[in-house]
Amino acid sequence: MVLEPKITLIGAGPGDAELISIKGAKALAKAEVVLYDALVNEALLEMVPENAIKIFVGKRAGQHSLKQEEINQLLVDSALRYGYVVRLKGGDPFVFGRGYEEIDFAHSYNIQTEVIPGISSSISVPALQGIPLTHRGLSESFWVITGTKANGEISNDLQAAVKTKATVVILMGVNKIKEIVAVYKSNGLGRLPIAIIQNGSTPQEKAAIGVMNTIVEQIEEKKIAAPAVIVIGEVVSLHPLFQPIVASYEFVDAE
Repeated sequence: MVLEPKITLIGAGPGDAELISIKGAKALAKAEVVLYDALVNEALLEMVPENAIKIFVGKRAGQHSLKQEEINQLLVDSALRYGYVVRLKGGDPFVFGRGYEEIDFAHSYNIQTEVIPGISSSISVPALQGIPLTHRGLSESFWVITGTKANGEISNDLQAAVKTKATVVILMGVNKIKEIVAVYKSNGLGRLPIAIIQNGSTPQEKAAIGVMNTIVEQIEEKKIAAPAVIVIGEVVSLHPLFQPIVASYEFVDAE
């Protein structure tokens, strides 16, 4: 007997499986079907009933992936056929996760929905590196910006953010790092602290900590790649590895 159709959208957090909410874990334990993304820790699937259907719908380089419209339809079809569907997305589904699009599409079929927020990588990944997004005397606010818009260009919001003292967090932007750095350097901010953190909260986590003038070289040296979170602002200077790096480059400049 098929239960009344329902779709629950769950944020899986930044990568560490233990960072999912208790409410999210309880919802997973009742799922008939789970659709999950590439950035979701697959250890979370162990919380799902053994007979539940698990469908990978994430995007990975070099592999076929479903279009958003196809995911939307698959969610609805699964709910109508099986009953209770969980949509598991990395981070928080409403922070550059296209979660609202999926919920909105389900509503067009009069399917009941629920949203269980997740811990966004924009906040948690810097915190796990010891970088506060706000700190008295350094930053009174923070911006979270997408690194790449649908047309492939960097966000226009970056041009506005660079003129503030706010901490700027950029998601999905590591492939645009040279363009991002150029924007800051053109505004005379070559010494502004910046951190790039790959695979935050996981055993594969690695980071490059420095300033705009040197960060590209550090990324190349450490082979930092997506998925990564970019943190820009004076708060990055609080990272324990920041001072030695800056000091070494200032010594070179002095020569």
